[in-house]
Amino acid sequence: MASPAQTIPAEEEEVDLRSSNITTWAYWSLHACCLFAFATGVSVSDLVLCASLLVVRMFGITGGYHRYFSHRTYRTGRVMQFLLAVLGCSAVQKGPLWWAAIHRRHHKHSDTPEDPHSSMRGFAWSHYQWIFAPRWQPTELDKVRDLAKFPELVWLNRWHLVPVVALGVGCFLYGGWSGLVWGFVISTVILWHFTYSINSLAHIWGSRPYATGDDSRNNLLLALITLGEGWHNNHHHYQSSTRNGFKWWEIDITYYVLRGLAAVGLVYELREPPADTR
Repeated sequence: MASPAQTIPAEEEEVDLRSSNITTWAYWSLHACCLFAFATGVSVSDLVLCASLLVVRMFGITGGYHRYFSHRTYRTGRVMQFLLAVLGCSAVQKGPLWWAAIHRRHHKHSDTPEDPHSSMRGFAWSHYQWIFAPRWQPTELDKVRDLAKFPELVWLNRWHLVPVVALGVGCFLYGGWSGLVWGFVISTVILWHFTYSINSLAHIWGSRPYATGDDSRNNLLLALITLGEGWHNNHHHYQSSTRNGFKWWEIDITYYVLRGLAAVGLVYELREPPADTR
């Protein structure tokens, strides 16, 4: 396991978290825009839109960006691959190649100085501060050569804001200003923090049935709000599995959805964990 005494690269130590780079500006601006909910009010349809887009886009991260693009735990056709990438982009967490490269680096160097969101740097860093670091802004294409061979994914990775803008416009057309605030802004901020909780809370809170070389932990609450990602120690123990919930009682909604998609032929060759983990 990484020791807290390990040194952090100087280039990261010098990151000014008050910097005015576009990532920092966009991050805090979207949080501030949540306050517009007091002006727009809220309706039942706004709440339904908010919850629906939260769940659907969470699957875009868990089933798309994570289990497909980062780990290739199942296979699918090129059209479905692109649709998963578009859905992932709509979650406002940059492009599929960037996300997968960061996540592959995380697994290779988990909880060490070379891990972008190492828990050794504390809760705030692993939860959100790391995304402001200039070091982690470019896409490390050498880590995603298997994905970079698809020109449509390279294009989408560069223009990852296209689905974001389209979603925002769609929310406004559907529900006006309140639809935009609740359907896009508030659901996006909630989605961010649910996703970030796996980088932070899932490395400090929960059980460790497997002795991995990091602080990854299993947590039922986090698994529920992230559609199965909270079985994080399981995942670090055997990251090639399509399902993170190894035991029958470990609820993994992302896996259930993928099984449904497999039943109708949209995805296939879902990988299972070793028999001794079930």
